[in-house]
Amino acid sequence: MSSLNSKKGDIRQRIRSLIAVIAENWQAKAIAIFMAIILFVVHRMSLLQERFFSVPLTVETDNALIPAGPYPGMIRITLRGDANTIYPIIEEDIQAYINFEKYTEPGTYRAPVQIHKKGTALRTETMEISVDPLEVVLVLDERLTKTAPVKPNFRGSVEPGYELGDYTLDPANVLLEGPAGLLADVKELSTEFIDLSGRSGDFSAALRLVNPEPLLIIRGSGLIEFQGVVREQLRVQNFEDLPIRIVDLDDKFFGVLEISSGFVRIEGGQTMFDRIQDQEVGLSVDCSAIDSAGEFPLPVSALFPETFTLIRQDPETVRIQILRRQPRNPGTGGS
Repeated sequence: MSSLNSKKGDIRQRIRSLIAVIAENWQAKAIAIFMAIILFVVHRMSLLQERFFSVPLTVETDNALIPAGPYPGMIRITLRGDANTIYPIIEEDIQAYINFEKYTEPGTYRAPVQIHKKGTALRTETMEISVDPLEVVLVLDERLTKTAPVKPNFRGSVEPGYELGDYTLDPANVLLEGPAGLLADVKELSTEFIDLSGRSGDFSAALRLVNPEPLLIIRGSGLIEFQGVVREQLRVQNFEDLPIRIVDLDDKFFGVLEISSGFVRIEGGQTMFDRIQDQEVGLSVDCSAIDSAGEFPLPVSALFPETFTLIRQDPETVRIQILRRQPRNPGTGGS
């Protein structure tokens, strides 16, 4: 029994000695331990790496409201962690969003940017994720729809002597969706440029619509089918002082016209006039049906190439006096 008490006494003595050793200069030892912890943390921090990229920002709202003011389209993401942890993550597996679904009236609201992880981003819990900006202030307005006409947007000029005639747009109207305040200012939508430079024939093109406001949504494909008709410019020209010719009169007669000249006004393509000859335009009276002398009213015919259209002629009728030729005396002549 005395031996057992002796052993217990030794243990208590050793504990008191150990406590005395620990208590000796305890402030210095505490500082040393604290510094060791700091050095360990700094060392661990120095081993961590950062990765930066940007992801689209999704806005979640009540279905009756829609963003009506500018907001960040992209959010900067910072990943902090071990290289083997952060670099295998696919950027598409981290999504940024702000939620305004609890708001049901137009106004200006503030919400924090939140992160949704999926796929490769779910494989680790030791990674730190931070966003910039941390929150977004957004103006919400009533969501409306509106039908707007489409307007072609031309540039350049067709070939000289030609003009753009009729054209069609399919569809001619499109449906727009957006905040009420912005929709009220939209009267029409323009297409991207339609280049007319050097064109001399009909053509078609698939065109995109130009969205005047990024916050507006164009329903449908956003493509417009354009069909254009390019034709020669029409020109009207007068041909004046044209002699009226007598044609197909029997040789035993000759005619005297009441009016000997007139004019013709014709219409045709610009380039056609560049090729027409003066002798191709004229006036005439057909005397093939006359078989006796006398005075007759006859219609005047305008002569011109068939590619032209007659606008006016003067005269339209003329009186002609038909006289019989005197027979030649066979006894006269040279000796």
